[in-house]
Amino acid sequence: MIQTNYVEEMATQSQNNHPEYPDQQNDRGSIYHRDEPGREREHHHRHGRGRGQRDFWGEWRDERHGRGHGTEIQVGQALSPQEMEGWRQFFFKTFGSWPEDHWIFGGRRFSPWHQGMDSFNPFLANLLSKGGGLLPLYVLQLVARKPRYGNEIMDLLAEHTNGQWVSNPGAIYPLLTLLEHEGFISGEWEDPEKRTIRVYTITSAGQEEVSRIKTIVLPKVDETIQVLQDLLQDLSRETAGEQEPTPETLAATQSDGEAQ
Repeated sequence: MIQTNYVEEMATQSQNNHPEYPDQQNDRGSIYHRDEPGREREHHHRHGRGRGQRDFWGEWRDERHGRGHGTEIQVGQALSPQEMEGWRQFFFKTFGSWPEDHWIFGGRRFSPWHQGMDSFNPFLANLLSKGGGLLPLYVLQLVARKPRYGNEIMDLLAEHTNGQWVSNPGAIYPLLTLLEHEGFISGEWEDPEKRTIRVYTITSAGQEEVSRIKTIVLPKVDETIQVLQDLLQDLSRETAGEQEPTPETLAATQSDGEAQ
């Protein structure tokens, strides 16, 4: 499992190590940086022109292969400092700014990107992070299937999200304590003397709560998926010279896609 403290340590190192890309602005407000020694390339950094409008993630995968990191990173596998820095440099070459300085991606919700964690999905994290609403239900669901301990739950969350969101003890263990306080789960030490691993089991009240919460949450999650599909379809369209699609047009297009 990717350790949060490891990522934070690498963030500090990564953010202070950018010798290849000095911020050299010309009189037109564009930024120069070097692709190779002695070779400068101009990039318009304010609007993400050029590479930013192509297949960003496909180009990053090609870049990773070119850097000698051709194998896919497995879920829970910690990134090396070179891989973290490679991602940050690729982002810089695309947008002309470091991730933490970008006008959208510089926000707190994108902070793992600042640290070089390219697999992190900020939109998925919004749903599963504290306050997002899905995490308590999903943790209860996992414990309802069989008794679990904290690290096991964190590993399952990473596995079930394909490594795109990684929880941490600061989120999971307080949640387990809350669920136990509410009477939805019951915890017992695997070894009462060592007290190192606490295993949690669903209670009858917890089983009832899972069923109740699902009646509220699942229909809303389904609605969210439908809205996101419509937004994705609209965002995928060219922005110039096209009539804005109506909800009826979007629904018809979606129906055609499902029929194929």
